[in-house]
Amino acid sequence: MTPARHPGHDDGAGPSRRRFLCLCAVAGLGTAACDHARVEPVRRTADGGHRPDAERDAPGSPDWRITSQGPPQAIAAYADRVSVTPGQECGLFVSTTAASFRVSAFRVGWYGGALARRVWASPPVPGRVQGAPRVVTETRTVHAGWQRTLALDTTGWPEGAYLLRLDADSGHQRYVPLIVRSVTGRGRTVLLHAPATWQAYNRWGGASLYDGASGAYATRSLAVSFDRPYDGDGAEKFRVYEWAAVVLAERLGIPLAYSTGLDVHDDPSVLRGASAVVCLGHDEYWTPQQRAHITAARDAGVNLAFLGANTCFRRIRLTTGPGAAGRTVVCYKSAYREDPCYPGRPALVTTDFRAEPAPDPESSLTGVLYEGYPVDAPYVVHSAGHWLHEGTGVRTGDAFAHLVGVEYDRVTPAAPAPGPLEITAHSPLVCAGRPSHSDSAYYTVASGAGVFASGTMRWVEALVAGTGELGRAHGMDGRTRAFVTRTTENLLRAFAEGPAGRHRPAPRPNTRELYRT
Repeated sequence: MTPARHPGHDDGAGPSRRRFLCLCAVAGLGTAACDHARVEPVRRTADGGHRPDAERDAPGSPDWRITSQGPPQAIAAYADRVSVTPGQECGLFVSTTAASFRVSAFRVGWYGGALARRVWASPPVPGRVQGAPRVVTETRTVHAGWQRTLALDTTGWPEGAYLLRLDADSGHQRYVPLIVRSVTGRGRTVLLHAPATWQAYNRWGGASLYDGASGAYATRSLAVSFDRPYDGDGAEKFRVYEWAAVVLAERLGIPLAYSTGLDVHDDPSVLRGASAVVCLGHDEYWTPQQRAHITAARDAGVNLAFLGANTCFRRIRLTTGPGAAGRTVVCYKSAYREDPCYPGRPALVTTDFRAEPAPDPESSLTGVLYEGYPVDAPYVVHSAGHWLHEGTGVRTGDAFAHLVGVEYDRVTPAAPAPGPLEITAHSPLVCAGRPSHSDSAYYTVASGAGVFASGTMRWVEALVAGTGELGRAHGMDGRTRAFVTRTTENLLRAFAEGPAGRHRPAPRPNTRELYRT
């Protein structure tokens, strides 16, 4: 039985001079200070388009990491958009106890091992402490309600995943994640980021979709707002569950596009003609519209990769926040009878997709079903000869310690799933005293699209296991990193070629064999 709740997991050319001077004036800066803004150029084609190969070969900025987080009040910020198109303005709302701070925009990528590149940096910006957050009583929703501090013009910023790093003059730092999204994904692999899930776990201001100020599930928020900073360093969910996959995809040099689940909810055009869509390591919260659009893309021949577990588990709704539409994530979960959509619009009631009043298990899309938390178990290869494992040297029965965790999925014979489907890894485990399995699975559909699900939430973390990059690896080692990296490379390269069912061996159905049904 799926628990009603689980706690947090263990877890370029810059703006034109005229435009930038205007923004400095808005922020209360003198033009002399603005003259010192550092801007690094983006290489462009003759028609003005961005050349991904040139960006990949550009020099990196190894100093992108945070070195001193400091206390929560030292500096914190949020953006008024989770994503922008290149050239679109983005507002930053900052509160700091420091006299001034700077902002640097780092684009995540390979960059010869530097792993990020600074495409823009601000001059010093005056700091101030902003007011206390306010709480919407009915849903226990926290809004920061701050005044805008400065505006960023993203003209010249290449598409990609960004970490905006704020450096207070006190030496303390925070991130704000921002996606510079692609307008088209045609012929490209779309990396789909999961800001709804980032926000669901965000406890800034005292409440998330999991617990409230008292620490109890009963006092959790029923809706959470993007109009507040993320807790911790400001980008934990992105760094742990998404960052390493972005770096790997960029290193491979396959054509990439960037988007978010919230953007696909609004407009699925980035999926049209795409080679593949990659949902990263923890993508739990989906709207019905996002799910419908991703399913339609699969049925049109777009490959899908789910590099995590617990994907598409919670059904959410987006509502208008103080700043703009779609800035609030609603999810009543087990209190679904309190949802205003109950009982008149059951398909929009915000609870688990598999639950009443409109059950639609996620396995009909992912092929696997979320089963439990917490778990820590070896990942056991079953189909060693599968094309996914080419070059890994694995044999059937080979195990990789700690790779299954902290949540897991499995193929569940009683749940709806497309076919033909092949279980490529079948990993015994014990969760909450109950024996079960975690499964990696691959299936194809009539359009030729291939769909892979890793079945474990640690897949993306394993891409940097043993390097110390995330500060912890749950005991995973370099051998595990090598296996997961090569398997992911095989997957991404194959999916970039178009519908995998047309150029890779078909799945060999084995669910009945393994589950004796």
